Formats: sequence, C-alpha cells, structure tokens
Amino acid sequence: MSDATKTAMVGQGDSTTQSPSPGPQGSSHRGHQRGAVSQKAISHRNFRNGLIFITPNFLGFICLTLIPTLTLFYIAFTKWSAFGNPIPNGLKNWVRLSHDKIFMTSVWNTVYYSIVHIPLTLAISFALAVLLNSKLRGRAFFRTVAFFPYITSLVAAAQVWAMLFDPKSGPINQLIGLFTSNVPGWLGSTAWAMPAVIIVGTWREVGYYMILLLAGLQTIPTELYEAAELDGTNGWQRFWKVTVPMMRPTLFFVVVTLTIGSFKILDLTLIMTDGGPGTSTLVLAQYIYRVAFERGDFGYASAVSLVLLFICMVVTLIQFWYNNSKED
Repeated sequence: MSDATKTAMVGQGDSTTQSPSPGPQGSSHRGHQRGAVSQKAISHRNFRNGLIFITPNFLGFICLTLIPTLTLFYIAFTKWSAFGNPIPNGLKNWVRLSHDKIFMTSVWNTVYYSIVHIPLTLAISFALAVLLNSKLRGRAFFRTVAFFPYITSLVAAAQVWAMLFDPKSGPINQLIGLFTSNVPGWLGSTAWAMPAVIIVGTWREVGYYMILLLAGLQTIPTELYEAAELDGTNGWQRFWKVTVPMMRPTLFFVVVTLTIGSFKILDLTLIMTDGGPGTSTLVLAQYIYRVAFERGDFGYASAVSLVLLFICMVVTLIQFWYNNSKED
C-alpha cells in the first residue's frame, strides 16, 4: 500500500470518528462564556493582588497612625504619667492650655517659623529647579550639590552651622562686619535665634523640594514652549503663562508637604538651640516632647498634640479649598 493511500485512509477514518462541528451560533456562545469566565478570573486575580499589595500598608496605617491617634484623643482628657492607668480629668488639660503662656509662645514660634520658612523654601527650590532644568553646563553636578544637604547628618550640619553663626569668630559675622559694626548675635540672641534656625532649615530642605519640582518641570511638553515662543513671548512670559500653570499640581503637593513638615519642626531646634535662648525657638513639637518625656505629663502633652494636629488639619484644608477653587 502506497503512502498516499495510507494517508487518504487515515483522513477518512478521522472524518468518520470526529464529532460534528458546532454551528456558528454555538461557537460564538461558548466564546462569550470563555470570555466572561476569563474576564471574571482576571478581575479576581487583580483584586487578590491588590489586597496583597495594600494589606501591609493598611495594617501599618492602623497600628502606627489610626490607633495612636484615637488613643491620643482619649489620653488628652486624662491625667497620666505613663505608669498605671490614665485617670479621667474632664476638661482640666484644656483649661490649663488656655492659661499656659509657654504654650502660647510655642504656638507663636511655630507659626513664625512656618510663615517664613514655607515661602522662602518654595521660592528657592522653584528657582533652582527652573535653573537646573535648563541647558546648563554641569547641571548634573549642581543637582547633586543642591540635594547633598538633605542627606547630610542633621547633627553634623547643626554643629557646623553653630560654628558659622558664632557671634565673635564665625565667618558669617566676620563677613557682615565688613559692612556694619552692628552684627547679629545669632544663636545667642532671642531676636536672631529663630532666623538662624530658619536659614539652616531652608538650606537643608531646598534640595529635596527642588528634586520634586524638577521632576514636575520635566513633564511639561516642549511643544507648549515652542508655541509660546512662536507667539512672540519672552522667557518671563513663558514662565508665568506656561510653566506656573502646568506646575500647579506639583506646586500644590510641595506646599502641602512643606507646610506639614514646617509645623512639625522639632529635630533642628532641639539640636541647634534646645528651644533657647529662653523660649525664643521653642516650637510646639518640642514643647510636647518636654511635657511628655521630661515632666511625665502625658495627658497634658496629648492635649497639646491635638492642638498641633488641629492646626495642621485646618491649614491643609484651607490649602485644598484654595486649590480646588482655582481649578474650578
């Protein structure tokens, strides 16, 4: 038997044993079923993977943020020294707050630091980001230099700045002394200690926010600048008409994070001045630390913490409201 004949016989055998093929409607129906099952499986898989990814973060939020915050509300209405059980004392902590002059001073110092530090840091960060986004020679080097203070040890930086601010032997006052004999006392002066802290805080954080703004600048399409240039606009007009509007989401994020960080300032004042001289640089976060861990009055410290939380929430909500009104 030839090979061609064998092949023909096999083909006939297959045709006889093969089940009838489904019609066009049955095939389409099963295709829809398989598509629906596949889509359902994909949805289940995505839901399961999503849960796996968010569960650690969600548990961390519950354990490290939500539960401590709810506990804070309870302890703020008690007298507690971290030993034994909290003793409810009603509104005594809040009445005490209204007569606490050091608390009022710390609120003022926190607001003073934030009002000066936020616009100063934002302006310098934005200017540096725009400059280092241009075709500047060696811009990679300058970006690294600008970001370097943020990763520098805060303790080492504070010690170096304390030497620079030394009223007698510091190079800053020696430079100012070339123009005037009335040099500031910096960290030893109640009037100049907070400006010195603001200068160091701005110097340290400018690089971080510059990186955020630089990333935002690089998302602006170059076609917009080319179209504005064809319309005859100069560089300043392109900055206000193209750069600033396109950077609004990034600027809003930077302002919110910068505001919250400024109101929670603690480490810098703790290392540089320890709140002094007197109470001239005592901020709210440091006052909470003093009351809680130095005096052991956690109930009153919780009440002060709630005030700080309330201030941050109000300021942030105002910023969200202003941003939404501008977008509308």
